[in-house]
Amino acid sequence: MDDEDVLARIREDGALRAALDLVGDFDVERVDPIEELELPDGERPVPIAGCASGGTYFLCGPAGTRRPVLYADSEGRATLAAADLAEALTLFTALASWRDALDGHPLDELEEEVRADHPDLDVVRERVRTALGLSALTPEEARERLRNAARRTVPDFLPRPTGHEGHYEPMHSG
Repeated sequence: MDDEDVLARIREDGALRAALDLVGDFDVERVDPIEELELPDGERPVPIAGCASGGTYFLCGPAGTRRPVLYADSEGRATLAAADLAEALTLFTALASWRDALDGHPLDELEEEVRADHPDLDVVRERVRTALGLSALTPEEARERLRNAARRTVPDFLPRPTGHEGHYEPMHSG
């Protein structure tokens, strides 16, 4: 399945859409970014989803290729999240509060916080993995992959608001 097929499948399946929003804070109905962005090469990434805190997920690169996923938050920070959409969804599904995990918060505490409100978290995660053909990762594996992607943000994926000189700040530098 290519990116467009995956996104269409999520949009068409209300239960899958809700499950992915719960486990990954990835909502395909929120596609209005706070501002239009462009990458250092002038390319404009395509918004594909949003999160509850006002951030936006973007696909970078031409359709029909392996397209990296960029995340830009509402605070002027951004990170390359994964090499493609399938990897991004795998990481977001494996990590409770992936942005906090990227910032170094203890994984067990993040998991406990989510489980307190959603005791069926494992069932929901498995539903998403099965529906989209995603592999299971431990939270530690997912955080390491996420950090590796984040390290590749600068210089090629650090966006700026379209038509402006300044750019976003990287979300993770280590």
